[in-house]
Amino acid sequence: MTESSNRPTAGQQDSRADRRSPVRRWIGAGATITVVGLGALVYFTQGGEAAAPASPPAPPTVVVSRPLVREVDTKLGFLGQFSAVDQVELRAQVGGTLTQIRFKDGDIVHKGDLLFAIDPVPYEIKLAQANAQLESANARLDLANRELVRAQELKRSEAGTAQNVDQRAAERQSAQAAIDDAKAQIRDAQFDLDHCRITAPFTGRIGTHLVSVGNLIAGSRAATSPTTLLATLVSVDPIYLNFDMSESDYLSFSRARAMQPGALADEVEIALSDETEFARTGTLDFVDNVLDRSSGTLHARATVPNADLLLTPGEFARVRLVVGAPALVLLVPDASVLPDQSQHLVMTVAPDDTVAAKQVQIGDIRGGLRVIRSGLAPTDRVIIEGVPYAAPGAKVTAQDGAIQFAAVQSRN
Repeated sequence: MTESSNRPTAGQQDSRADRRSPVRRWIGAGATITVVGLGALVYFTQGGEAAAPASPPAPPTVVVSRPLVREVDTKLGFLGQFSAVDQVELRAQVGGTLTQIRFKDGDIVHKGDLLFAIDPVPYEIKLAQANAQLESANARLDLANRELVRAQELKRSEAGTAQNVDQRAAERQSAQAAIDDAKAQIRDAQFDLDHCRITAPFTGRIGTHLVSVGNLIAGSRAATSPTTLLATLVSVDPIYLNFDMSESDYLSFSRARAMQPGALADEVEIALSDETEFARTGTLDFVDNVLDRSSGTLHARATVPNADLLLTPGEFARVRLVVGAPALVLLVPDASVLPDQSQHLVMTVAPDDTVAAKQVQIGDIRGGLRVIRSGLAPTDRVIIEGVPYAAPGAKVTAQDGAIQFAAVQSRN
């Protein structure tokens, strides 16, 4: 057989190619399925890991402590403002040119000290005129007396008439009235001259001068007439401290005072804005007789010694008023008390570590701690640290802590 006879024909080659093509197709399909399967395996494996549920976060950690129990006297705390016992606006009662200012702004001046001087020349002239009028009136009275005596003698000798006597008597009375008027004019002129010197009506601290030397100032004795304000003067020792009591505080105050004998004048404790101790004392000497309907408060006032002149009208201070004997109270840090509109809340932790909010009635600050009047029990676990992380009803991890009482404040 020849080589050409052993070669497959074109038809046979096409037939073999047709028989091999399904195998190749199956192999290609299998490879594709394998790649897709591996991709799906990787995808679902990663997706399964991402979809796995996360573990719940740990409860927040807070520090708790039972309220501190201390024996303190019952005191009411207020915010007060100082005011002067005496305050006056210095204004001239006479007008003229200002010639002298005899003080330094802010000085302590004493009663009777010369503060301002007004040019007295116009008022000296007015006084001289009034004295001249008095001399003229005296001369007329002397003449009227002599003429009256002469008319009476003529009438007795029947050389004069009764009408002439009456006329001379009237002239004498008119001359006497002129004398009285001249004396009044002298007093008026002397008054104006005296008030050219403006003196301090009481001892106190004077403010800045509002008019300079050389200015023409307006003065008047009438309060309704326009006058020039020269300066202001306030007394400094003693000084008033004004504050307002709420209705509930006033009731506590009234009940406490009803059980104690004595007058209304009682001691109050005072601390300035930069002081931690209530080292100053005053005397409560006035409580108003009407409750303000708009604010629901009652005005009260204490008188405070001010020998060192540190206290200034308009300055603020904290006031404490003792209204009861010492008694046991609960104390917690002031940061543990949360304001809620008109109420106050304290966050506590229940035995099952659940946060519970308790509404409390608060008092003043003692030893750096807030007095709790009601709403809290001595066995409650109060959150003293971590309050922002404690929501009512949430679980927390509680750690024991301790509430410290500041020894500096214990003397107050």
